[in-house]
Amino acid sequence: MTFQEIKALTWDHPRGFNALDAASKSAEVTASGLKIHWDKQPLEGFESHPIADLCSRYDLVVLDHPHVGEALVHDCLVPLEEVFSQDVISNMAAGSIGPSLSSYHMAGRHWALPLDAATQVMAIRSDLLDYSVPLTWDEVRRVSEATGKVALSLAGPHAFVSYLAIATALGEPPSELDPAVLVSQKVGEAAFEIMADLQSRSPIAVRPFNPIGILGHMAANDDVLLCPLIYGYVNYADPSASKPITFQNAPRAAIGGRPGSTLGGTGIGISRRCDITPALKQHLLWLMADDAQTRFIPFHDGQPSLRSAWHDASVNERWSNFYSNTAETLESAYVRPRHNGYIPFQSEGSAILRHAFDEGTSAGKAVADIQAAYLASRI
Repeated sequence: MTFQEIKALTWDHPRGFNALDAASKSAEVTASGLKIHWDKQPLEGFESHPIADLCSRYDLVVLDHPHVGEALVHDCLVPLEEVFSQDVISNMAAGSIGPSLSSYHMAGRHWALPLDAATQVMAIRSDLLDYSVPLTWDEVRRVSEATGKVALSLAGPHAFVSYLAIATALGEPPSELDPAVLVSQKVGEAAFEIMADLQSRSPIAVRPFNPIGILGHMAANDDVLLCPLIYGYVNYADPSASKPITFQNAPRAAIGGRPGSTLGGTGIGISRRCDITPALKQHLLWLMADDAQTRFIPFHDGQPSLRSAWHDASVNERWSNFYSNTAETLESAYVRPRHNGYIPFQSEGSAILRHAFDEGTSAGKAVADIQAAYLASRI
């Protein structure tokens, strides 16, 4: 048999790799004549590496939705509408949780299959928390003041996406009211002050860590009992772990308000270099189907995007209700800007925030600096 070789790239974590790799080695895939090889890149590459370069080297690329604008400028992805029927895409839209598919929609087309759904949620070492689970940002601050064991996720782009999430909780989803204004000065300063207050007591040991590093630290040490905004990783909710982490909805400004969170997750983009055969289309559709999303992916360390999987009883039982505990946050997650230039701006925004926290910069100046960088990124 002559095999079709497919070069594919995902990110280096069991959640990003194991299910895709296992699926590529199945008897059904082999029998179809496909030979899919999944390479891995670090989380930092997934978050910031130029998408055009990746698409020049790989047929399939697992990507983050803020890369879509950049991909359109470089014309390096094939829109789903050129591969699948409108009925298939409509069914995906109806079944995907929250904005998992719509976040890849731009210029009238969809640019990636919604493989994996994630957003920022609250991570808790319930065995260490002597209080009820905090629901609001004021309650989070009180736990921080009482314990000194509340950590913020600030490395890489995560300081900035937390800023966006808190602004959303405060009632102003960034750039939605006026595309030229990321966040109003008033709301921006309020979000900054919440972060600055928590950062002043955030355990030093985890300050350089990305979300995977923070969750790994929480699972092995007792100096962090709560991270109020961190991308959810179901793998750390394993009840068989010696120190499992409980995940809950992101904090709100007030009881009954919107849980403020910035959408993450991943999609599978099809590069322009890819030879899209019927066998490859069938495999990609299987990855999006109910059987894969509700059984195969969750039981191979993945995190599905299908709403029915997030509410499936057996999936939740296996993973300590990670999914049902956080589905509300995902359904209302904020979708970041996706213009060409957003990715470097996201990094710059995080750097502005970290510098401001370290130097004691005023909230007013930090917010103004972020707004200026945002406008520059849109030129």
